[in-house]
Amino acid sequence: MFQINSHYLKLKAGYLFPEIARRVQEFTSAHPEVAKRLIRCGIGDVTEPLPAAVCEAMHLAIDEMGSREGFHGYGPEQGYHFLREAIAHHDYRAKGIELSEDEIFISDGSKCDGGNLLDILGSENRVAVMDPVYPVYVDTNVMAGHTLEASLDGTYGGITYLECSAANGFVPEVPQEKVDLIYLCYPNNPTGAVASRANLEQWVAYAQKHGSLILFDAAYEAYISDPTIPHSIYEIPGARSCAIELRSFSKQGGFTGVRCAFTIIPKELMGTTSTGDKKPLHPLWHRRFTTKFNGVSYITQRGAAALYTEQGKDQVKKLITHYMGNAAILREAVTAAGLTVYGGINAPYLWVKAPAGETSWQIFDRFLQEYNIVITPGSGFGRAGEGYFRISAFNSRENILEVAKRL
Repeated sequence: MFQINSHYLKLKAGYLFPEIARRVQEFTSAHPEVAKRLIRCGIGDVTEPLPAAVCEAMHLAIDEMGSREGFHGYGPEQGYHFLREAIAHHDYRAKGIELSEDEIFISDGSKCDGGNLLDILGSENRVAVMDPVYPVYVDTNVMAGHTLEASLDGTYGGITYLECSAANGFVPEVPQEKVDLIYLCYPNNPTGAVASRANLEQWVAYAQKHGSLILFDAAYEAYISDPTIPHSIYEIPGARSCAIELRSFSKQGGFTGVRCAFTIIPKELMGTTSTGDKKPLHPLWHRRFTTKFNGVSYITQRGAAALYTEQGKDQVKKLITHYMGNAAILREAVTAAGLTVYGGINAPYLWVKAPAGETSWQIFDRFLQEYNIVITPGSGFGRAGEGYFRISAFNSRENILEVAKRL
């Protein structure tokens, strides 16, 4: 009989958000009268319509596709020139960061890229993740066979957990031991924390010293309002030799249902083979990308490129202002309710300390059953998330005001 990938059997329970959906479905099935009253502030999904500039660009692209002269079949797997050039100019060169267009790979999501990058990395790497952390970082390494079995507390052998707490501002110190692969996410999901330039300089120095690779998830960089906070790991000198950056159009442009993102692989980024030879990662990722992926649709990429027009930039700014306005309302309400809250200033997530004596899933159940509000239990993000919960600011203003009223 054929064999399965037994590493999947190490995974604990289900993925966090389907488990939340299951619990919500179970509760609303038993209490159908609650369904219309339920407000979802759990999963970080956008709620506002696509920017008009995106819709117009995609309509024009559809019209093009409807003619023989304008039809596009298979596109360049790495992404169309017009989008990669817009990214290189607006997100990097205009901010003083040198970047070549062919170091940009357009994909259908940072979540996908984060998992797929493991295809070109060795199985012997010691992995370090922040705790609490976006679950995908851990789960994809479990699936790839880079960990041992899970312990009773849910942690996996073979992974170094970098504890993030209120004491360190949810920005961990570099580890004392050597690690090879480091996952950093700033602005952070789930805590809403940001890393200062000094913080990132320490991580780049560590990676250079130990020959480590930083996977820097900057999916929420557009929400940074503090001018002293870096938007890109490449703002730090030396980062091009030790870091891959992942970015997404999901939260800044409302593309969660459209799907478009990009990953930066600098050409000078080198790894070692099992025999100690140094090899560049760029051609390896290019080979993997072009072998297993046929590229993001022309229509989608035209929509993404529209975000870089003056009209598009203005509309993105309004979307971010809306969501961060929601975050401000939630922060005030949570504080007025007597709870301690972090985040919600440079990120659309609030990280809230649960009342004393309540676990993360207990407070989840109480919010669901008593207030009919869906939140995310902090323990779903890791051991250090126990005793906290996350509230997402992605919602309509009407719903957020109602949440504040209920709190």
